[in-house]
Amino acid sequence: MPRPAHRFRPQPPAAPSRRPRADGPESESPTLPTDPQAEVPQSSGAALELLVHGVGGATPQEMLGDPRTTRITGDATAAVHRRTEDVGAEQHPERHREGPVAEAYCWSNLTSGNGSRALWLLLLPFMVVNLAHWMRPNARGRTRAVRLYGLLVRLVALSLTVLLTAAACEVALDLVAWQCAGTPECSVQRSWLGFLSSRQDGWFAQPGRRLAVAALVPAALVGLLWYLSHRTWSAYESQRPLSCDEPDSAETDVDSDVVAQPGASLIRPALGRPGFWYGRRLVARLRAAHTAAGFLTVAAAVGVTAARHDRAADSPVPTVIGVLFETALVLCGLAVVAVVCRRGRSERRLDNRLDRAVTTCLPGTALTLLLCAVAYAGWSRPGWVSAGALPGESAFRALAVGQALLVVVLAVVALSLYRSAPEPRTTLHGLGGPAVAMLACALGGVMTGGVAQRVADWLDGPGTPGMGAGADIEGPPALLSWQASVIPVLLLLLLPPVIWLAARTVRRARRMGPGIEAEYEEEHPEPGRTRRIARTRATAALTDSAPGILGLLSAATLLLGAGAVAGSWLTGEVPGLAMDGTAPFVESVAETAQSTGSWLTGFGVILFVTWGRRAYRDVSARRTIGILWDVGTFWPRAAHPFAPPCYAERAVPDLSSRMCAWTGRTRGRLVISGHSQGSVLAAAAVWQLPDPVRHRVALLTYGSPIERLYGRWFPAYFGRVPLEGLQRSVDCWRNLWRATDPIGGPVRIDEGQGHEVDRGPLKDPLVYGRTVEYPLPEPILGHSDYQADPVFAVERAALLERLGPVVPRQVGAGAEDPGGAAAQGSSGRSSG
Repeated sequence: MPRPAHRFRPQPPAAPSRRPRADGPESESPTLPTDPQAEVPQSSGAALELLVHGVGGATPQEMLGDPRTTRITGDATAAVHRRTEDVGAEQHPERHREGPVAEAYCWSNLTSGNGSRALWLLLLPFMVVNLAHWMRPNARGRTRAVRLYGLLVRLVALSLTVLLTAAACEVALDLVAWQCAGTPECSVQRSWLGFLSSRQDGWFAQPGRRLAVAALVPAALVGLLWYLSHRTWSAYESQRPLSCDEPDSAETDVDSDVVAQPGASLIRPALGRPGFWYGRRLVARLRAAHTAAGFLTVAAAVGVTAARHDRAADSPVPTVIGVLFETALVLCGLAVVAVVCRRGRSERRLDNRLDRAVTTCLPGTALTLLLCAVAYAGWSRPGWVSAGALPGESAFRALAVGQALLVVVLAVVALSLYRSAPEPRTTLHGLGGPAVAMLACALGGVMTGGVAQRVADWLDGPGTPGMGAGADIEGPPALLSWQASVIPVLLLLLLPPVIWLAARTVRRARRMGPGIEAEYEEEHPEPGRTRRIARTRATAALTDSAPGILGLLSAATLLLGAGAVAGSWLTGEVPGLAMDGTAPFVESVAETAQSTGSWLTGFGVILFVTWGRRAYRDVSARRTIGILWDVGTFWPRAAHPFAPPCYAERAVPDLSSRMCAWTGRTRGRLVISGHSQGSVLAAAAVWQLPDPVRHRVALLTYGSPIERLYGRWFPAYFGRVPLEGLQRSVDCWRNLWRATDPIGGPVRIDEGQGHEVDRGPLKDPLVYGRTVEYPLPEPILGHSDYQADPVFAVERAALLERLGPVVPRQVGAGAEDPGGAAAQGSSGRSSG
């Protein structure tokens, strides 16, 4: 395999005396030791660069620029690799005077891999609401408000599980078993419904028994979600982090954002807590609660329908049985809510405990109630005939109203937290979390309505569901049609700001032209070349406009959703029928919005699957949407246990353990070099290191979204205070960025707090036109190939020099070789 192009770039030699500039004398810096001989650990001469790739992944051969690589530690999912010729390099540091030994940590299989993982996109609403948990504003001494914020997000997440299960019940129980199987005109056209059809007059012809059989579908869906959650946790998040022999006594308050460790320079934020990347206890509790909620939703759809019939008709089944069943259902539902409300994350230590009573009894009790509901509904009721639709309209309406109220209260709490400790660059003034929670509810509604609308359209024959004439069945609840109708309106509302952003980008690109030509000092500029550079820079700046678009989208969704609930409640009909008798234009618009929205919701569900399938098969498509997906799955499952698995609970302990093991055995200097999402993993791993190890580690980030994306959207974990703490707790950190990069950006730390971090914007392209050194036109690299810039090698050499003086070490006969056979044995496995 050919080596990357940057291997052949002429790079200026790194001056050994060059150090990143600080604003004041080194003795005045709060992070620099005053006595290097006493406080800076002496190096053995060994130097290592630990490379961490970003979005889209890379092979070890691509990262190391050599077709011959050897796995040092890890497995097929995530591992550390070296060039084969560098195995055992620590025994001969004099052979690597030109630069550090390179290691590559490859974690791409944690998020990509086979195409079947594209089905995780169907769990997108769960992933999005889980993001809302981590988007709360920074808090100082607001423990109760922080806990209330987490509680509200967990309740929104629970409502999404109920909504998904209710959608499955709507399709299987209402549309298929109740409406189509109970209508001869519908069931006669579908032979696979013959044994359930009311025309057959068989044992399953009674409505309750048809519901009991159809309940297998939503119950199987809930069981599948439980299985996937348990299986992915075992594969991704069950790796217990290794202890680096640092006490956690300083961790006094799990709700504090930043904790100062006494007697050390470390400022430890939440991501540095020992148990942050090991959320076993909370995930187990939430998995039990959500599984029970799903089973209870199915049990309610089956059992409550039978109980209502018994109370309203002369039924042979005693009504007291239905009352007892509904009472047990309510009590179990309250227990589920209590479990969700009772406990959040515990991060002070590695918590291996499991709440056996909750994780075992709660799902078991809910499943028992579901079996009781099936038996109760299967009781013979000879006079029972299904007509119309199941009474599910009120359930969907209650879910929509409950979600809206929770989001509004969440917004009030978030705004209160933001005002207590405002950070100007926080997204939407602290309302990013509520906006994302609203988006999760909207996605859940689109997927729910899309599936119900398409199944109803398939079953209803030549008519349109809900429109009456020519339809074989009544169709799904009117609320779902109203919610689908607001989608075209929402898209029209977003059109003006999108056009405005496009026009502003064009104007900005035009204004950049003279400045770009002056920057390159080009005597004979080419208008086409200047336009391409300016257009790339202006387009990259669009990333900073995303919060405004999201805020507008969430606010419009909340208002239009409230209108949809009001419309369905006041009229009880779909929009096309509700507007009959009004002005012809209004009636036409209502029918068009209903039909267009119905198709858009169905198309959206199909798009999730096809888009995800392509993303995991096509590298270019993977890079396009990978940053959003990798951001979503970076965070632990703190709000929704059925969200896609968190790869960082494996990757961060891998990296921190590797750094601890290598520096402990070699006493060498280490640069952890992270690109894009890899820079976020690198920073999180450095936060996990004990203070003595951190003084042997330098952090080099490039194309990093650590402030531009994470700092703005997740201020409690990557905001100004945590990043300034990271700057003070590491001796060396350098961040490279380009104006043409749509993802990476500067860290924006006040340089008065310590050493300088940002270096940029780097020139991109490196040269404007053709030169003797660059005879071919240089490409505009944007987010990729930062190592092609000569500045990269210079800054890496400066970081290694800053780590401390080099004291050559004689390797004795009994010394361990972390890169050789010892590293491949059990004693050398540092990735857990």
